[in-house]
Amino acid sequence: MAKRGLTPPERVLVRAVNWVGDAVMTLPAMDQLARACPGAAIDVLAKPWVAAVYRGHPAVRQVLTLESEGRHKGLMGRLRLARWLAGRGYDWAVLWQNAFDAALIAWLAGIPRRIGYARDGRRPLLTTAVPCPPAARAIHETSYYLRMLAGAGLMDHLPPDEGVRPELRPRPEDLAWADGFIAGRGLGGRPLIGVAPGAAFGPAKCWPAANFAAAAAALAGELGAGVLLFGSQGEAGATGRVAALLGQRPHADLAGATDLGQALALLARLRLLLTNDSGLMHAAAALGVATVAVFGSTNPATTAPLGPRVALARKDVCPQAPCKKPVCPLGDPRCLSAVEPAEVVATARRLLAKPAAEQDHA
Repeated sequence: MAKRGLTPPERVLVRAVNWVGDAVMTLPAMDQLARACPGAAIDVLAKPWVAAVYRGHPAVRQVLTLESEGRHKGLMGRLRLARWLAGRGYDWAVLWQNAFDAALIAWLAGIPRRIGYARDGRRPLLTTAVPCPPAARAIHETSYYLRMLAGAGLMDHLPPDEGVRPELRPRPEDLAWADGFIAGRGLGGRPLIGVAPGAAFGPAKCWPAANFAAAAAALAGELGAGVLLFGSQGEAGATGRVAALLGQRPHADLAGATDLGQALALLARLRLLLTNDSGLMHAAAALGVATVAVFGSTNPATTAPLGPRVALARKDVCPQAPCKKPVCPLGDPRCLSAVEPAEVVATARRLLAKPAAEQDHA
């Protein structure tokens, strides 16, 4: 139950973060929130493109859609949303998102207890403003969200700096759809390798498509596997280049062809995912899928995928790494180009060869 004198809530509104990978990394905090507030009805307010991350969570009653470019756009849209939320009787708002906007909506909705990090000038709008020192921003992102709950008195101990493994649960209806899709593409009855060659953050996260194709072709040949190419509509160029290089090998290009719930279900059916540092990387790891992630400009100390079957491919060859920039400031992302396809193939082989009990942060 709620701790440190907090009245246990009956209804809790959680404001989700806005990116798929970040949303996956809030899942351990969602689990802890449910433990701290047993019996509470927990709803999640999320952007449409991350909603599926929360729909399969056993503690989530309902996922509400935040349409920032539609009916909730601008000040009037936010006021309409706040009035609607006010009528739903929430006792608490728990704000994973750090933005001022998240606290403003909860304040306008008159939710009595508003819990979040004291960031972005929003301290006056929060009833429980948890301090966010630089040290909190240097730990793994899963622990960053858990530490907010600890600071609010909803957790008895601080989480480990290296993070806590998320567990992602696709919906049964999405898994059934995925099985039908795989059979319909003629890929049933064989192992599947996934390739996620895009990254919304920018090109400094993107290993070359030719490298992904070479690694996927080698592994597919060894395993007798089909290849699924994952990406948004905006990443169709990258998936298309990989598809062209795969030639006649059995594959399906999924760029822009699935919603997130369907993509998560297809990830769950993979034997292996080869990926950049991306939202799908975090999702696959949280699903327990063997995941080889190529890291470039970002910092694995804070955003590495966590799961029982994970390996990173990275090279410390740049004095500015990790620069955390979307575009390489030197013009050539050497941190990525230094990673060879043969190294990724060898890393995947080692990961797949390990007994399940040993497959943890390979």
